[in-house]
Amino acid sequence: MVPFKMPILVLTLYLLQGTGASLIKLNGNGYEDVVIAIDPNVPEDEKLIQQIEDMISEASTYLYRATEKRFYFESVSILIPKTWQPKSDYEKPKHETYKNADIIIEVPNSPGNDIPRIDQFGKCGERGERIYLTPRIIRGEMLNVFGPKGKVLVHEWAHFRWGVFEEYNEDNPFYQFDGKNVPVKCSEGITGTNKVYTCSGGSCSIRDCWTDPKTGKLNKDCMFIPDKVQSEKASIMFMQSIDSVVEFCTEKNHNRFAPNLQNKMCYLKSTWEVIQDSEDYKKSTPMMAAEPPKSRFSLKQIGERILVLVIDTSRSMKVGNRLNRLRQASQFFLLQIIEKGSWTGIVTFDSSATIQSELMQIESDVQRKTLISRLPNVTVAGGGAHICSGLRTAFMVVKKKFLTDGSEMVLLTDGEDNTTNTCFEEVKQSGAIIHTIVLGPSTEKGLEKLSEMTGGMKTTATDNVQNNGLIDAFSALSSGNAAITQRSIKLESKGITLTNEGWMNGTVIFDSTVGKDTLFLVTWTAQQPEMFVMDPSGNIYKNFAVETSSQMAYLQIPNTAQVGIWTYSLKSSAQTLTLTITSRAANPTVPPFTVDSRMHKDTSSFPSPMIVYAEVRQGSLPILGANVTALIESADGTTVTLQLLDNGAGADSFKNDGVYSRYFLGYKTDGQYSLKVRALGRTNTQRSRSQVNRAMYIPGSIDQAGQIQVNKPKPTLSPAISQTGFNVVGLGDSFLVSNIPSSQPSQTDIFPPCRIKDLKANFEEDHIRLTWTAPGDDLDTGRADRYIIRMSKDLPTLSSYFDSALQVNTDNLIPKYANSEEVFVFKPKGLRIENGTVIYLAIKAVDKANLMSPISNIAQVHMFTSSLEDQNDSSPGTSISIIVLSVVGSLVAIAIIACVIVYLLNKTRTQD
Repeated sequence: MVPFKMPILVLTLYLLQGTGASLIKLNGNGYEDVVIAIDPNVPEDEKLIQQIEDMISEASTYLYRATEKRFYFESVSILIPKTWQPKSDYEKPKHETYKNADIIIEVPNSPGNDIPRIDQFGKCGERGERIYLTPRIIRGEMLNVFGPKGKVLVHEWAHFRWGVFEEYNEDNPFYQFDGKNVPVKCSEGITGTNKVYTCSGGSCSIRDCWTDPKTGKLNKDCMFIPDKVQSEKASIMFMQSIDSVVEFCTEKNHNRFAPNLQNKMCYLKSTWEVIQDSEDYKKSTPMMAAEPPKSRFSLKQIGERILVLVIDTSRSMKVGNRLNRLRQASQFFLLQIIEKGSWTGIVTFDSSATIQSELMQIESDVQRKTLISRLPNVTVAGGGAHICSGLRTAFMVVKKKFLTDGSEMVLLTDGEDNTTNTCFEEVKQSGAIIHTIVLGPSTEKGLEKLSEMTGGMKTTATDNVQNNGLIDAFSALSSGNAAITQRSIKLESKGITLTNEGWMNGTVIFDSTVGKDTLFLVTWTAQQPEMFVMDPSGNIYKNFAVETSSQMAYLQIPNTAQVGIWTYSLKSSAQTLTLTITSRAANPTVPPFTVDSRMHKDTSSFPSPMIVYAEVRQGSLPILGANVTALIESADGTTVTLQLLDNGAGADSFKNDGVYSRYFLGYKTDGQYSLKVRALGRTNTQRSRSQVNRAMYIPGSIDQAGQIQVNKPKPTLSPAISQTGFNVVGLGDSFLVSNIPSSQPSQTDIFPPCRIKDLKANFEEDHIRLTWTAPGDDLDTGRADRYIIRMSKDLPTLSSYFDSALQVNTDNLIPKYANSEEVFVFKPKGLRIENGTVIYLAIKAVDKANLMSPISNIAQVHMFTSSLEDQNDSSPGTSISIIVLSVVGSLVAIAIIACVIVYLLNKTRTQD
């Protein structure tokens, strides 16, 4: 391959670092504070801990060598479930939780779904969320499929830490190059053969691939099977299972022609080039030692949940009925969210702090009601706020029974205290996790720091009661260390402001995975409404428990809620009403549907765009086809609604991966913004095995004797999930937006169209048919003004010098609105096209202000006619016309020979 340079400027725009809750620090060359969490559903197995340590030690050596002695694993904490037997060498966690774990060891909720995977939502160079491995990977039981577990981890670590992508393509494992069908691989030095492996009726067979006479492509079941013994060292992101592979592809050996995710997402750059662009690489220098230092391990077992509510009752909390809303949300938390067995205390503070309740273990409703009775009175509000005083007192409450390591402080405040930084060091040394709930428009950065430095959640709620923000914030505080089947799942959260007498009506779906411990919560601002709930059988529930003084009522559904559509109706005079519905898993072995959401970064300075991500799953399985909506509330209480998409276009990186995304451009005012996401499953919603960002499932290998050793095919997965659909609501961390101008000219256009990432091309006779998803006028919103399409027979020319490539006439191509499918058919002119010619095409979108999108992914199309015989593939499906010609040719030859023989015989007879 001829190396060529990519424009650095375009890629740099996408090298934004992820904002996950990871505690990892790169100290010199060593990664410290890596957290590996064993899921509570993993059966107890003490050997697994040693096997995890062995995996890290192996991976550290591989990583060190693969990165030219730059990186290794310095220190790792292994989180052990509470359900496992305690051991004397198990420590108590500090800030380490399942929420901020970097690697999860999980039991897949689809048998055989042991494929290593990673949550990776962003663009090239953006860090991933977390890595998922299964016990079978850790134990080495999948060695033939994925290779050594240490190399598997290095493969996933490159995704996770440096934002690189796969160098294979399972959907289209071959492409045409120089008139041949070539496997998608990196580097090209990897050797092997192309075969079809099929099983039917209990027997399996291996046969040769064949070429489709109409397209010239190999049949869809054809796969590349590598030789087991190789000499090639690259690449880890293609096939880490090969023994000789110990390096990443570099600029010198990277296959830029291969249609894989790495080339598509990273503008044809090699994995090593992307790693070199990372912050890790730039702030490190190679070490001299032949081997890295040994990794250090600490074993930390999850214990009982210890949580203190630290509630601001200062003078400013009298604004906007905040104290009453605080009591509603706190009471809801104590009733429904905090798990049985947890230890809970209450501290209030203004200029000084007061202990309202010492730690009390919740064993029944008796303790819950006792704690509720000790919440602050709605009429009480003191002087100024002193947050550090409240936190110090909360630490004292915990120390009376436990160490503060791993304890949680839920700090609810309006943030009107600028002295928070005076206790940063005490907070850090305490080992406690601080969750902050900021009520009102405060932008006090010290509050953000408290959560960031301890791994806690940070949420905000405005004084707009209708948005239900405060109750949402408390409902998001389910224990991140408990099994998902034990956590409270929010099915609905909404509000309405009635100007006259009216109704708040609606429905909610209870699917078969939830229904235990179900609660309907209603709040109001003036007077109690009429309330009733009806189950799918038509039974009506009116027996709400009413708290008149707190302006709230709740209905607890006995036993397990019936599967189906429930209806709720609230009738009221003019006032604001809110409704919250929560439940828990119906079966401890069946995970419920969940939605986890976040912005792609915590802070933004206008006009830098933000991206909303929402991941919809059932356990480890992505959910496709859901209707996902983000509600983003600004500091002034205004809410922007965004329809999130899983279409692989615009802000969404990958189609059908269960991650729904969209650009957020609806900036209103400086300050904290909150994020809530609602996912609605329909009857056509499907489960799916993760299709992207996972290690390749190796079909088999060829041994030195030339025998093909085939692995079992990947297990199939039933896509059906529910006949009823599902409801689920999730809350993301708050984010800060700054430098928004007070007014902008309406004609100012700031954002260009987004990059097109799904351009596809194919020949239709002598025409080329292009398809792609339309970008918008502003990123993925609105409609672009025009398209620029260019083509070339030379890939380097098109990618590096787009403006110099041959332009396609698009005068009749009128862009559609964003996220619509575009189709454009044209006859290529200006290029000499012969049988076997490969043409490369790319596109840019332009808006009315002449702002231009980055260059799209590069599509390639191969001119093929049935007269071209593929010289490289033996074929039971060889072209019929070729067979006919061969037969006819043979008959003609035989006839000629016969004629010659007859002629000679006759001549001989004549001479005689």
